[in-house]
Amino acid sequence: MTDERYAGLHQLGQYTKAPETPEQAELERVAAPAQGRAYVIRFTCPEFTSLCPMTGQPDFAHIVLDYIPDAWIVESKSLKLFLASFRNHGAFHEACTMMIAERLIALLAPRWLRIGAYWYPRGGIPIDVFWQTGAPPEGVFLPDQGVAPYRGRG
Repeated sequence: MTDERYAGLHQLGQYTKAPETPEQAELERVAAPAQGRAYVIRFTCPEFTSLCPMTGQPDFAHIVLDYIPDAWIVESKSLKLFLASFRNHGAFHEACTMMIAERLIALLAPRWLRIGAYWYPRGGIPIDVFWQTGAPPEGVFLPDQGVAPYRGRG
């Protein structure tokens, strides 16, 4: 990459092997292009996977991340690799959800962040996990996350 704004990025524009664990994943950031404005960035990961820490069986979720940046935005390839690193990570739904949110907050210090983790049923019961840093700034356009509640075959 020749643009100085992106000089610190190590993963974008080249082959990067997915990290084996979320702890090994390197999240990267770039300067927000519209600093001082309240706009929402959304990432949707409809095929998120992790492992049950007790059985080792796969768990699946549809994750929606919304945030309002301050000085930084997350570089999307690094976020994809970070989310993929959960594939072999054993943790409960709540722990995976909060780990994602906490890592992004530590990296970006956003003005606001929310995560909706819509987990598919385990043992016949879907477990959805929601969290946000606080109330969003007044006047910001914030669409619904668009994930219907689990209805089974009904």
